[in-house]
Amino acid sequence: MDSRDVVRRSKRLSHVLRHAPSSVGLTLDAAGWVDVGDLLAALGWTRAELERVVVTNDKRRFALDGTGTRIRASQGHSVAVDLGYVPEPPPPVLFHGTAERNLPAIEAEGLRPGRRHAVHLSPDEVTARRVGARHGRAVVLQVDAAGMAASGIVSTRSANGVWLVDAVPPAFLTVVG
Repeated sequence: MDSRDVVRRSKRLSHVLRHAPSSVGLTLDAAGWVDVGDLLAALGWTRAELERVVVTNDKRRFALDGTGTRIRASQGHSVAVDLGYVPEPPPPVLFHGTAERNLPAIEAEGLRPGRRHAVHLSPDEVTARRVGARHGRAVVLQVDAAGMAASGIVSTRSANGVWLVDAVPPAFLTVVG
């Protein structure tokens, strides 16, 4: 399996585990888990192929449970799941990357989750810029996470280190470039 095949499979796995498990005849449990054996049968993959996708994913999008018999996406779902992440205080500053064309709406309305369950925030500017560049000319927003927490906005952190919030009001956002 070459690197292009790994990327293609990663995108397929993201689609199935985040948005459309029924597209391959699967149902996620309430916490987003699915049986690895069922997933392999549905996708026609081997365990080694799945593990290569999971291990080499640069964003660590997927998590195997402690027994290695269940798998789920770490965040980014558009289907109803409760990932069970516990609220925790965020670092003082977080970042969000977006395409430049989205900036006017964000400045007016803040960050909203869209079709996902939560707004995704990065712990560093480099990651945010990379995320924003996937959708056009990137703009990075600095998020006053400490101010949000002080105002009562709850944050959680996914298994792969992405910070999740319901929304970010415009008052907590600053364009950094």
